[in-house]
Amino acid sequence: MSITMDTTLASLVTNKRRVSALKSLGIVTVGDALTYYPFRVTEPVPLRAIREAAPGQQMAFAAVIRDMRVVPMNARRGYRLEATVDDADFARSRRVPGSTARLTFFSYRKSYVDWVSMRLRAGTSVVVSGMPSEYMGQLQFTHPEILTVAPGSAGTGAGLEGYARGAASGNGAFAGSTDPYASAQSAYPPAAAAPSGAALKYDADTVQEALTRVCRPRPVYHASSRISSEHIHETILGLLWMMGARTSSTPDGQLAGAGSADIVAPTTDTIAVQNGEEKSGTTAESGAEALSQSIPDVLPESVRKAKNLMHRAEAFLAIHDPASTARFKEAIETLRYEEAFVSQTSLLKARSHAHKSAAHSCPLVTDSLRDQFIASLPFSLTAGQQQVIHDIAADLAHDWPMQRLLQGEVGSGKTVVALAAMLQAVDAGYQAVLVAPTQVLAEQHAETIGRMVEQLKPAIPVTLLTGGMKLAARRKALAAAASGEPGIIVATHAAFSKTFQAPHLALVVIDEQHRFGVEQRESLNAKTDDGTTPHLLVMTATPIPRTAAMTWFGDLDISWLTELPGGRKPIRTVVVNEADAATMGRMFAHIRARVDAGERAYIVCPRIDADDEENEGGSGVSSAAGSARGRAAASGSSARTAAGGRATRAAADAIGIDDPYETFDENGETVARPPLHAVAEIADRLQKLPQFQGIRFATLTGRDKDDVKTQVMADFAGGETPILVSTTVIEVGVDVKQASCIVIFDADRYGLSQLHQLRGRVGRGGTNSWAFLISRAEPGSPAEQRLEVIHHSLDGAEIAQADLEFRGAGDVLGDAQSGGKSSLKLLRVVKDADMIADARTRAEQLLAADPELAGEVQLAGAVLDFTRGNETFLTSS
Repeated sequence: MSITMDTTLASLVTNKRRVSALKSLGIVTVGDALTYYPFRVTEPVPLRAIREAAPGQQMAFAAVIRDMRVVPMNARRGYRLEATVDDADFARSRRVPGSTARLTFFSYRKSYVDWVSMRLRAGTSVVVSGMPSEYMGQLQFTHPEILTVAPGSAGTGAGLEGYARGAASGNGAFAGSTDPYASAQSAYPPAAAAPSGAALKYDADTVQEALTRVCRPRPVYHASSRISSEHIHETILGLLWMMGARTSSTPDGQLAGAGSADIVAPTTDTIAVQNGEEKSGTTAESGAEALSQSIPDVLPESVRKAKNLMHRAEAFLAIHDPASTARFKEAIETLRYEEAFVSQTSLLKARSHAHKSAAHSCPLVTDSLRDQFIASLPFSLTAGQQQVIHDIAADLAHDWPMQRLLQGEVGSGKTVVALAAMLQAVDAGYQAVLVAPTQVLAEQHAETIGRMVEQLKPAIPVTLLTGGMKLAARRKALAAAASGEPGIIVATHAAFSKTFQAPHLALVVIDEQHRFGVEQRESLNAKTDDGTTPHLLVMTATPIPRTAAMTWFGDLDISWLTELPGGRKPIRTVVVNEADAATMGRMFAHIRARVDAGERAYIVCPRIDADDEENEGGSGVSSAAGSARGRAAASGSSARTAAGGRATRAAADAIGIDDPYETFDENGETVARPPLHAVAEIADRLQKLPQFQGIRFATLTGRDKDDVKTQVMADFAGGETPILVSTTVIEVGVDVKQASCIVIFDADRYGLSQLHQLRGRVGRGGTNSWAFLISRAEPGSPAEQRLEVIHHSLDGAEIAQADLEFRGAGDVLGDAQSGGKSSLKLLRVVKDADMIADARTRAEQLLAADPELAGEVQLAGAVLDFTRGNETFLTSS
């Protein structure tokens, strides 16, 4: 069986429980496993004899078990297991007297104690790694790592005396030698025979092997309650062995060879070893060659040599089985550059593809509808709006499709700019479509646009098309679009359905672009009957730092709206500790006073009801992230994702945090956090407070039907229900000018960009406004530091930059919201700006010589995978 990056783990890993646990982390294929990068690597553990031990300093040594006993702890329940070890032979190799120490284990589980007892029988050779302490005058190791060594194993050398000779010649462990344990093997007396019927298995065949494993730097992975970092590492090493790796990457840059430490062959209990894949069946040299064949390089050879980077297979090996921390970092840099190169090549190809397409030219005409509209506005356009409208007008006049991203602060006037562009297309005799992510927002856009164009001559038809419309109204809207009559169509996802036809479509405007995938956008591009591609304007109020926008939207022309129209007052942001009952009470009294003054208040919760289960062990509990990040992250993964898994649609509807930050301990295990607040729970609690006696509440969630959402928002805007408790469905585009207060529960679990978006729901009518961020973050914690950023800043770009630093690019730019699986796990937009610029320059040179990448098959495949997996970063392909 030939193993590739696409081979599923289910076909290789025999332990189905482990397969399931890995799947929950987003690891399904060999490629997923190899790109599940550790978040840190441990420092090498120094070898010391027991007499050389220093309390509180990590060490490793070889020894033999002299005696072992299990002591019941009657007062505390459970058991204490104590084993005495003697390192006489190992100490002799280090030219110090031998000594003894105690290994101590505690457990409430008898099964665990029995298992340890079986492993630590008298006479067993072991390698111990841990941190020594002193207890009752004796050196003690509490819960150390133990590797048992098989007795009587064959090999060269004379036990630890062979190791002693190496130490004497300056080749002792980590004394600069690439082969510190050459010729070392166990010389301890064999352990007592195993009990009849017991299948006793040893962790290592020789002392050399065991010492190598515990002393070498080891990667630590984000883990979960279902699978430990150690088992993740074991699985990945087993896969590398199966793909041909027999030795770790060596400091001199070779994949294998003399001086490398052997990778231990996986047991059949873990990996389904194939026929002919016996331990001794492959030489180191042929194994290295096999690994490079199984994992071909993605980067062009010329680029790799110019940048002095590792081969891809070598980099994977150095990350998951590093010979040194420096080697690990070098490998990470190699794969980070690979991500930069693939992403920039993808963006450049997308841009080139767009410029080769034909589009309807929409030049400005005398006394244009656009100019009439601008003259009719009751306010003056900002300088930024005027410049962007001018740039878009020039783009629309071309006979190739515009590809432009409009980034603007909440309330900066993007709708006015978009309408000016649509009127230019209508003036040229074509149709324009504005696509909104929700029915509520689509209805608001249709109403606003209809009101703005009602005085224009000739009259402009504005058609609303949503999935929640009654059949007769929907058919009428579809017929109006299919007629090809010049006009404006405002639609939701219904515009992506096969029944939607707009034969004279010249311009597509997408609001909040990260809510739509590439396939959906391309379905609109394919609607024209004459073979032309519509001009594309994508808009977002999600703050994106310029460096990030230049990186991920490199296939687009980018415009920024940074000025806010006059009349809007700054929003006062207050961080409130939920445990501070007095402050919480004053906040609710303040909200009641604003409601009595005729204003409105939003209360935002991340969950719909208390029965919604949070996804465990991962970077997200919503559409923003999956059951696992990472982050990525990422991540970033991220949280970033602790892993790359994704939530189900039901979970996405139930929980509205865009990417809650995971907390991990030093071993990569997720740390339990209090449950998120729910809409139903908070609405019930608030209505019982004396501050809100006589006030009507309404609730709004993603599960509500479209007609219910419309009615709820109408009642809220009209004042019948002046307090709205909702999930983050109000995040985008909801415009109620009387809303002056917003309370966000579990604010410490949101991304900063999402908090900024939510905060922008208030203060839209020129009144004083407040945002209260309710937090359960520990004082001085990273979560508290994040909230301080948004507490002190109203600048979306500054907040986005901080969000990027905290989380990583994929989460900030919407990878999570799309439900897509990011191919980017290592690249950091801010810190790696110079690397990205270099990769872009080299990608441009490559594409100039080979536009279709005919000579770089692996790179072409990686570019295709990137485009499919990162649809939020590419608006066309």
